[in-house]
Amino acid sequence: MSERSALNMAKIGGTVLLLTALLVATTTGGLAAPGDMFFPRGTEGGAFAPTVFPHWIHRIQYRCSVCHPRIFEMERGANDITMESINAGEFCGACHNGRTAFAVGFDTCTWCHKEPEQ
Repeated sequence: MSERSALNMAKIGGTVLLLTALLVATTTGGLAAPGDMFFPRGTEGGAFAPTVFPHWIHRIQYRCSVCHPRIFEMERGANDITMESINAGEFCGACHNGRTAFAVGFDTCTWCHKEPEQ
């Protein structure tokens, strides 16, 4: 293969790769689905560890529009999530009510409140 043919093949390959990347980015919205999300606040006095939210497992089961923006605003820090609001059926409590998903209670605290793995 001549040097010119090799250069043309490289250009064609690069163009195909670029078009494929653009197609994937536009069909997925260009957004990466995060894995675990950490909420470091915990509770006053440190009675409970910070909250670890497994965003990835929720993304496997549901589309973004199930939660955003109806239950959770997309802006970091825009949701004032407290145990009181969850118990009132807001935020996580919209699903974690014992019917749609496991109920929030003293027997399930450590399912969400745990130290992040290093």
